[in-house]
Amino acid sequence: MEKLNLTVLLNSTSDENISRRLTFSMFSVLILTLLVMLIIATFLWNLLVLVTILRVKTFHRVPHNLVASMAVSDVMVAALVMPLSLVNELSERKWRFGRVLCDVWISFDVLCCTASIWNVTAIALDRYWSITRHLEYTLKARKKISTIMIAVTWVLSAVISLSPQFGWGETYAADEENCQVSQDPSYTVFSTFGAFYVPLSVVLFVYWKIYKAAKLRIGSLKRNEVIPMTGVVQVKEASHEPQEAFAARHAGVAFQTDGETWREQKERRAAMTVGLLIGVFVLCWIPFFVTELLGPLCSCSVVPPLCKSVFLWLGYSNSFFNPLIYTAFNKSYNSAFRSLFAKQR
Repeated sequence: MEKLNLTVLLNSTSDENISRRLTFSMFSVLILTLLVMLIIATFLWNLLVLVTILRVKTFHRVPHNLVASMAVSDVMVAALVMPLSLVNELSERKWRFGRVLCDVWISFDVLCCTASIWNVTAIALDRYWSITRHLEYTLKARKKISTIMIAVTWVLSAVISLSPQFGWGETYAADEENCQVSQDPSYTVFSTFGAFYVPLSVVLFVYWKIYKAAKLRIGSLKRNEVIPMTGVVQVKEASHEPQEAFAARHAGVAFQTDGETWREQKERRAAMTVGLLIGVFVLCWIPFFVTELLGPLCSCSVVPPLCKSVFLWLGYSNSFFNPLIYTAFNKSYNSAFRSLFAKQR
């Protein structure tokens, strides 16, 4: 009788284990499917933005060059970083491709993600100067400054990503088959602040200033106030006498209208887009960079590996949301997409 009870118990335990394995395996397949879909969608959506910018001549200017730079970094994340990261996850974070490929993958990972973050910062800065200094921030100045911001973004990203290749920490541990970003404490502080905390401070400050400027403008419109604008305009007499130049302070006069002007509507949409872009950027990346900074500094494993994986892929998903947010609220991109698909038919 005791043997019979033991047999029944073993059978029931075996059935439970099989059931758990099936459930776990179905969950794994579901997660795998979602991640593959995320990779494909991120690649295709950013590629669509790049093709649109290249084919539409009106997009060959600021701020679309900044959007193109962001799309390049995000399409590289989808093509060069996310697939190998998925393979690494499926191998239970055991790297079986050797040191060379590990160094290449980690370098591209840090390069592309850092560039993506700084491109969001550059777009926020461009929008801030367009709204608050639209008289001084001319098309010529805007083009020059945006080119400088793009160059600084990629150079800074390259410096941060390639530093471990010159001896600043180690990315590959052969005995443990482990491939990860250098855990050297000094490099961790340098890379996390350079890739996230500094641009985070910039975008939060910028959006606070944009919000204040928008609030001031709305209040002045309601009260019919004159809004003083800093700057000097040079005015010259148009006569045959020797010309005399004098400086006149200029002011923008806000008149009450029944509705918003075209410029105000454009600025409001742009501010909303940048705000959403910044909000999603913060939500996607802050869990990863908080754990990334605390881990090496505390010399302890505070966060479970599963949570680290979730935080990493949440950060990667920002490359999917970037083009989605920027184009969803932009009528020019929507029209260009429809035109592009119409020509393909």
